[in-house]
Amino acid sequence: MTLPIHPVSAVGALADALRRRVLSGEIAPGTSLPEQELAALYGVARPTVREALAVLVHEGLLRRERHRSAQVVEVTVTDLDDLMFVRRPLEDLMATALAGRRVAEADAALARMTALPGDAPWSDVVAEHMALHQALIVAVGSPRLERLYGMLAVETRLGLVRLRDVYADRNVLVAEHRDLLDAISRGPAQAARKAVAAHLEHGWGEQ
Repeated sequence: MTLPIHPVSAVGALADALRRRVLSGEIAPGTSLPEQELAALYGVARPTVREALAVLVHEGLLRRERHRSAQVVEVTVTDLDDLMFVRRPLEDLMATALAGRRVAEADAALARMTALPGDAPWSDVVAEHMALHQALIVAVGSPRLERLYGMLAVETRLGLVRLRDVYADRNVLVAEHRDLLDAISRGPAQAARKAVAAHLEHGWGEQ
């Protein structure tokens, strides 16, 4: 059995397919991805697999050691707690700067998240979740804040995979983000900061 991919380039299409599976949780953290098995599964040559895996290694979704198969990066709850320790002050700066403002790009990401069909892969939810928060950061207009936030993107994406079971009802996730955007747009700054802090106080599912 082979799983068809729609070529943009074979490398790009395979990287997209694997990325979606990783960010949907279909390929679990720590899973090895042998080139030969992927080549047979997707009906492509091993050099294509090697290049596609290299793309995901560069993105930080996979890690690879010499003479070993690539593996999906494992992010522990301890890692994620430390991630949030760094992320909270950055988002607090965002809340202070944007209080009383509506960010059209964030609203657009929320609209896309809302419109996702119930059977959409979790990777699509991850993409819109990331787009919404990134839009808020970009709207502040600080290149340094944007750059610092971007450094956390890989671990944030991998952490969001764990929320798939926490948000079995995706409407809850949509509602939480609608409330967040409403609170920021209403202001004042203290209320916006409080809403952002509360929004980031969530668990990460199973240990």
